[in-house]
Amino acid sequence: MKRHMFLLALALLMTVGANAQEKKYSLYGIGFYNLENLFDTCHDEGKNDYEYLPDGRNRWTGMKYTHKLRNMSRVLAEMGTDRLPMGCAAIGVSEVENAKCLTDLCNQEPLKERNFQFVHIEGPDQRGVDCALLYNPKLFEVRNVKLVPYIYIKEEDSLRATRGFLVVSGTLADEHVTIVVNHLPSRGATSFYREEGGRQLRIVKDSLLKDDPDVKIFIMGDMNDDPQDKSMAEALGARRKIKDVEDDGLWNPFWDVLASGTGTLQYDGKWNLFDQIILSRSLLDMKVMKKTIDFKPSDIDCSSLRYYRHQVFRRDYLFQKEGKYKGNTLRTHAGGAWLDGYSDHLPTVVYVIKEK
Repeated sequence: MKRHMFLLALALLMTVGANAQEKKYSLYGIGFYNLENLFDTCHDEGKNDYEYLPDGRNRWTGMKYTHKLRNMSRVLAEMGTDRLPMGCAAIGVSEVENAKCLTDLCNQEPLKERNFQFVHIEGPDQRGVDCALLYNPKLFEVRNVKLVPYIYIKEEDSLRATRGFLVVSGTLADEHVTIVVNHLPSRGATSFYREEGGRQLRIVKDSLLKDDPDVKIFIMGDMNDDPQDKSMAEALGARRKIKDVEDDGLWNPFWDVLASGTGTLQYDGKWNLFDQIILSRSLLDMKVMKKTIDFKPSDIDCSSLRYYRHQVFRRDYLFQKEGKYKGNTLRTHAGGAWLDGYSDHLPTVVYVIKEK
């Protein structure tokens, strides 16, 4: 009798195991991080980078630059590792001065081990800060790169050149993927300029869909606005609810993150969520996600890349541990003092999944 029960239990276990192994999935991370002023120590002709020189306001020495590279590479290497040992396939970054900084960054050991590469086009920003895309060439293959300029429509603003939209077309999991990295005008400008940025981003998105209706699009960046602000919700048209996403529309998974009481940066003790990754409808399983976003891979159609999860990337070392600003992000500088920190922003990550 005992032998019979043992054989029955063994048969049931083998059946469950066989069913569990019917489908296997590949998971990929796509991230964004504002590096908060990754400057080298040399002056770039025509750029207002004087505060980040050895004799500038921040006394930006080779030692500080080396520490900044080390700190940034640590975060970038750990992004996505909550679910993926190899980290992210691609990470958009903002506030980086030039290609030299990116070369030095990718030569830091955590990123060098994975042979991280970068895409960058020098932009017109007066301070010299640009957007770029870091990527793991084992996972993401670059096809085409262009920098779409941010266009000021008011004549009096014609000399205020700023960051454009870095559009990187590539291949991820044998599919056409395009990542748009941007950094909209700061809150030193009125909302109008970020709303105009949202409208221009929508034009970029529409042109990408016209070229390939099936392309998977990630629009990411420091928007200098929250998901519910006009630039994102109306001008760009990034929806909060899945049911409201049009055929050629966009979904912003980070809207509900902010509504839950957390974000990516703080001001006067209040969270904002400027660092967003917005997804095209082609990345969504609309049938399932209209009902729930708490699903298992087996619940959705993973025959092509599909959204799976998203997160604000948090580590204890990214926050101040004591003092007046305990709990705030640990910055490189604050109040004129060098803190040897990281950034005033936290990174964000989106995970997409595909059946093997």
